[in-house]
Amino acid sequence: MIRIDTPCYRILTADAEIIERDSHGAKVLLLPDESYFKLFRRKRLLSSALWRPYAQRFADACRALAERRIPCPEVIALYRISSIERDAVHYRPLPGQTLRQILKQGIDEADAAQLRRQLGAFVARLHSVGIYFRSLHLGNIMLTPQKTLGLIDLADMRIYRHSLGGILRQRNLKHMLRYPEEAGWLAGSGEFLTAYRANAV
Repeated sequence: MIRIDTPCYRILTADAEIIERDSHGAKVLLLPDESYFKLFRRKRLLSSALWRPYAQRFADACRALAERRIPCPEVIALYRISSIERDAVHYRPLPGQTLRQILKQGIDEADAAQLRRQLGAFVARLHSVGIYFRSLHLGNIMLTPQKTLGLIDLADMRIYRHSLGGILRQRNLKHMLRYPEEAGWLAGSGEFLTAYRANAV
């Protein structure tokens, strides 16, 4: 993790567009070269982020996914900016659209059924290679231009050396079903769960 001061941070993010902010300030910046600068704030004085910063978790998750050939963002650098009490990850985004965006734009039923089958197989693969992504939902799953599925927004991920057990799998699937509108789409004709079961290892 590279330590930088406020002037250096301002140089790195010059002419950036703020994509996301909260009451504490900017959270995600889009830089002129179309890479992103994501800022993380430690929310409590004593937390696991003290010894394992969220920016580092993001980078570790990207590396683990890349090793498993699962599409994800490409990390450029990690920064600690003590003067503004932030850590940051600079990364190139995963191209494509989130499944949430695709559904909002509209999709015919034949394509929807195929996408549900593809998604079921994808989630089964994640679980089979030890990926537990607490924030697994349609807004964090990307359909790339190559028509493969990948993941974004990765700080909330655990990597296991073995495939996930039944309890973790069920918990993760429940996370995906917590948005009523999306749960209805996922449940359509049973393609998602059928594909998941067929590919679970």
